[in-house]
Amino acid sequence: MSSTSKAFLTGAIALALGSPVLAYDFGRPATPDEIAQWDIDVRPDGKGLPPGSGTAARGKQVFADNCAACHGDNGVGGIKDRLVGGQGTLASDAPVKTVGSFWPYATTLFDYIHRAMPYQAPGSLDSDDTYAVAAYILHLNGILPADGKLDRDTLPKIKMPNRDGFVPEPEFDPAKLFRKK
Repeated sequence: MSSTSKAFLTGAIALALGSPVLAYDFGRPATPDEIAQWDIDVRPDGKGLPPGSGTAARGKQVFADNCAACHGDNGVGGIKDRLVGGQGTLASDAPVKTVGSFWPYATTLFDYIHRAMPYQAPGSLDSDDTYAVAAYILHLNGILPADGKLDRDTLPKIKMPNRDGFVPEPEFDPAKLFRKK
């Protein structure tokens, strides 16, 4: 680094540290209720799933009303990602990555729908409708029967076709970064 660059960097750090902006306290700690409103993530084991339930039959109507415009009727042929099919294609020259062929956990489907869908109004589906849409998509992929029902107990027990298709990363050990070879 040149001496000019060092001088500039030193000056910038000194200005930042001496800035009166750092003396002000902006904001306030979030309340437990505020945190709870945003604590909506769902883990693969089902931790975080809310109460409620939904059937594939109900999901068909919710999907038609909220999802088909982007994903197509029956989860195929829309302007956005295909959701159905592709089983057995991942090792081919033309893999089709869908919920039914690629996703390792059914709980991820619920989590994604609940937080990010429908596209035009993310997070607007209640828990019952989210369970229903997830049930319908799983049914379309042949993973859940037509009379299938999902809730916080049944959803984590679904074994997705590609559950074992991912290799976990080895445990990160920061000490290994500094070991001499």
